[in-house]
This record gives sequence, structure tokens and C-alpha cells, in this order.
Amino acid sequence: MNSSSYNYNVSSGLSYRDSLSTAVAKNVIVLALGLTINYINGTLIHTFRKHQVFYVNPRYILFIHLVLNDMIQLTTTISLFVFSYVFYKINTSFCCLIITFAVFTTLNTPLNLAVMAVECYIAICLPLRHAEFCTIKRTYTLIAWIWALSAVSTLPDVFIVVATKPVQLFYSTIFCERDNLFSHPISLKKRDVSYIIYLIIVWLTLFFTYFKIFFAAKEAKEAKEAKSRDGDAKKARNTILLHGFQLLLCMLTYVAHEVIKGLLYWFPKHYAHVVFVSYIMIQMFPRFVSPMVYGLRDKTFRQHLKKYLLC
Repeated sequence: MNSSSYNYNVSSGLSYRDSLSTAVAKNVIVLALGLTINYINGTLIHTFRKHQVFYVNPRYILFIHLVLNDMIQLTTTISLFVFSYVFYKINTSFCCLIITFAVFTTLNTPLNLAVMAVECYIAICLPLRHAEFCTIKRTYTLIAWIWALSAVSTLPDVFIVVATKPVQLFYSTIFCERDNLFSHPISLKKRDVSYIIYLIIVWLTLFFTYFKIFFAAKEAKEAKEAKSRDGDAKKARNTILLHGFQLLLCMLTYVAHEVIKGLLYWFPKHYAHVVFVSYIMIQMFPRFVSPMVYGLRDKTFRQHLKKYLLC
């Protein structure tokens, strides 16, 4: 989950460490980007809290959960990035806590995107039953299920470590990377299987909702129905396309090793730089997309957001 930790996770015979000036520059860039994204996300959350029109709408509740989830994920991965330069090794118990939050929030993202796509589908294709299906109570229940599914996939790794590793491990220091902590073969196999299952379900959901909304927009146009419905369908279709783009970026996390190997094949002498660029693209850029989907594209949210963004 933490691609940033590849910076020093190489054999001692190789000299891939950055110079002091390069290390400082990279950490400044990561912190600046992270603070900027979290500032925007924090402003979105503040806007959500200040106006009742948002927290009685399931669509905005799901969106703000995604934003809050991204803030936690970004904070944990940036912390690991900085720790890899400043401390190199940290306490194993503390590492386990950070890694667990990073994994939780990383798994939450595609599930949240799938639920948001279904909400768009119901709003466009089943408008008369939207109020019945998409209630506030059911929305919070779905959010609880998202965290529960992530827990089912993540917490067994923690239990395996506790059951198979000596107690002294949790008082020692470790280079904080998921594969270093959850290295048991069962954990590695379970991770691969769970990733495949999650991504298949989410992609099928996105494809199903997209094409249903696409055909609904086409039917509305052919039947010459109200322009508002056609416009709403097109907007929902574009939103799901953005969800798919977000998901595609999030999937890079699952193939980070292969991406880095491929880049190193072309740039074998620039290991540290390859890892840094990969971290920006895999961990940070997907979190920059989230505020764009509703925060800036949504007219209602944008109208209120302007009051707080620069204040």
C-alpha cells in the first residue's frame, strides 16, 4: 500500500539514496501537495457541515465520506514517506497502526465509488423510487458496510502477525512497509485474492450503471422528453466516467511493484526518482481527482464552496 517506502527498500549493495538537497526537495514537494489537497478536502468538509442541504442528501454524504477517507489515506501515506527519510525505521506497533489505516482507506475508495455509481443509476433510471431506496439511514448503513468489508480483508493480517510473530517484534523497529509487516504467505495470498474480487465487483458495477444511464439518456433523447432529464443523465454518465478514471488510478496501487519494475527497465539508473514519481502518481494524484467530481463540478457545492475556499 505504501509505495513511498520503496525508497530505501533495496539491497545494501546498491547506492540509491538521495542526496540531502534532493531528499529535502522531494519531501517539500510531497508535503506541499499533501497539504494543498487536504486543505481543499477540509474546505469541502467544512462546507458540507455548514449547510443542511448537503447532509440530508445521500449523494453528498457518500461524497464527503470519500473525501474524509482520502484525507486519512493521504495523511498516512505522507507520514510513511517522511518517516522513511527522517527515521528510516520506526516502532513496529506504530507501523502496524499506520499501515492498517492506510490499507483500510485504500480499500474503502473503490467500494465508495461503486456505491456512488449505484446512487447515480437509481437517480436517473429509477427517479420515482430514489427517495425510497436512497434514504439517509441506508446511506450510513452502506458506509458502515464499506468499513466492515475493508476490516474483513485487513484485520486477519494483523491477527496472523500477532499469532505467528514473537512479542518482541512489537517492541522493535522496522522499515514500515506492508510486505515487511504482513509477510506471511497466507496474508500475501489473501491480499491478491481480495484485490481481484473487489476490483471485479467494482468494475462490473461501474460498467452496469454507466451503460444503463447511457441508454436512459438515449431513450430520453429519442422520445424528446424534458431536456432536464437528458441533461441529468449526461451529467451522471460523465460522473461515472470520472469514477472509472479514479478507480483506474486507484488500481495502480495494487500493481505498484509491477509499475516500478517496468519504469526501472527503462530508467535503471534512476531508482529513487522513479519511486518518487510513482508515489506522486499512485498515491497523491487519485486523491486530487475526488474534489473535482462533486466539489467543483456540482453547481450547488461550488456555489457554497467559494465562500470558504480562500477564507
